[in-house]
Amino acid sequence: MLSDRFVRLSVLYALLGMALGIYMAISHRHVQMPTHAHLNLLGYVSMMMYSLFYKAYPHAETGKLPIIHFWLSNLSAVGLTIGVGLIYGGMPEAEPIAAASSMTAIFAMALFAVVVFRATRTAA
Repeated sequence: MLSDRFVRLSVLYALLGMALGIYMAISHRHVQMPTHAHLNLLGYVSMMMYSLFYKAYPHAETGKLPIIHFWLSNLSAVGLTIGVGLIYGGMPEAEPIAAASSMTAIFAMALFAVVVFRATRTAA
């Protein structure tokens, strides 16, 4: 089930985000705080919320849009984490990675909006 895939990945993103946070605390270098935030919000929080929605509305998992939403959401979470991490690591030339991933993230959310509105539509 799609909800299971989202929840499994969400906890992996959470572990990675926490590991980055612990690394920053131990090293006393907090320059990657934006990377940490993107990883936790797009990776952990968003994926968990998607999982809860798809679990509550199992009929919403059918069709191509939810699958496309799944892959684009994960692609954008990974891409933004990498892009933002590189930028804050001193490689401003990685901005196109972050920009493309941001556009992918908003497109994925727009697809999710379509899925939500379809799944929660009431009969007139």
